Amino acid sequence: MKIKRSWLALMLVAVMAISMTACSGTKSETNKGGTTNKPQNTAAKTEDTGNKEENVLVVYTARSEELNKAVISEFEKETGIKVELVTAGTGELLKRVESEKDNPLGDILWAADRTMLSASEDLFMEYVSKEDGNMMDGFQNTTGHFSPAFADPAVFIVNTDLKGDMKIEGFEDLLNPALKGKIAFGDPVNSSSAFQSLVAMLYAMGENNDPMSDKAWEFVDKFLKNLDGKMANSSSQVYKGVAEGEYVVGLTWEDPAAKYVKEGANVEVVFPKEGTIFPGESVQIIKNAKHPENAKKFVDFMLSQEVQNRVGSELTVRPLRKGATLADYMTPQSEIKLFSNYDEGWVAANKLAITNKFSERLESSMD
Repeated sequence: MKIKRSWLALMLVAVMAISMTACSGTKSETNKGGTTNKPQNTAAKTEDTGNKEENVLVVYTARSEELNKAVISEFEKETGIKVELVTAGTGELLKRVESEKDNPLGDILWAADRTMLSASEDLFMEYVSKEDGNMMDGFQNTTGHFSPAFADPAVFIVNTDLKGDMKIEGFEDLLNPALKGKIAFGDPVNSSSAFQSLVAMLYAMGENNDPMSDKAWEFVDKFLKNLDGKMANSSSQVYKGVAEGEYVVGLTWEDPAAKYVKEGANVEVVFPKEGTIFPGESVQIIKNAKHPENAKKFVDFMLSQEVQNRVGSELTVRPLRKGATLADYMTPQSEIKLFSNYDEGWVAANKLAITNKFSERLESSMD
């Protein structure tokens, strides 16, 4: 009997030891700062929800595939944070953030700029990156919500095969009867690139560069007539339509147009001779995001010297960090005419008035 009791006691001790080992194995090793010493499994939650997050970041982006890849892959390598991308147009993503405001599913909105987003400022949390002071003058976070990261000026993309002898150097040339129905343009209400192009047009053709002058809107009326009722459904349809020969010219961002040129397509990038605008495409953290600390790391990473130099030297967007590298296949800044009276704050405050007026003119043009 003694042998049997001893055997049972040993078995009980062994079971307890195994149980304690199994329980201790479910805990993550942490240091005093509350961060894991080793990258966590991206699907596992930490136990101290007050200080730690999943190693996950959900990014809503309207940026190009090349720019997304360049930034996201390096961010994941450097931080161990797994990024889940949701790609769509600016208007669609903004509506998504609005509809999810009571239970945000995204952490970052990487789309548009302050002028497109200021009316929705309450959807984003305040955060000014530690890198903000290194950004160019005029491209710093002055609102607390929007961090300009890269610039994508409004340009024309022109199909050089279809252009022939036509002169397409500025907005005035878009009224050429030979271009009727052959101009690609999106909806400024939902497309950030189309809105930027519209604003550039208003400044360019307005009396004394006044975007709300009668002269500016009279030009818009003539431009709409020359569209001949054709409006692109998305930003991508504009530059793809030109590159594929559906349209002669399109009003778009520099990034996709310059990419086609870099790849040898029969297109060219034209900066309007009257002038253009140079808004800073920004990144913002969604209010009440589930991974706010990861989101802050992402903003810091976007503005870092490493990322700004890499993007500027390898891709077709313009970095906004002071002294950042710009590839030699990009149009030099000295050759781009900008409007001296362009006021991003004013445009942001009057975005609704501008888009409403455009919609009224568009409806009238279809009568």
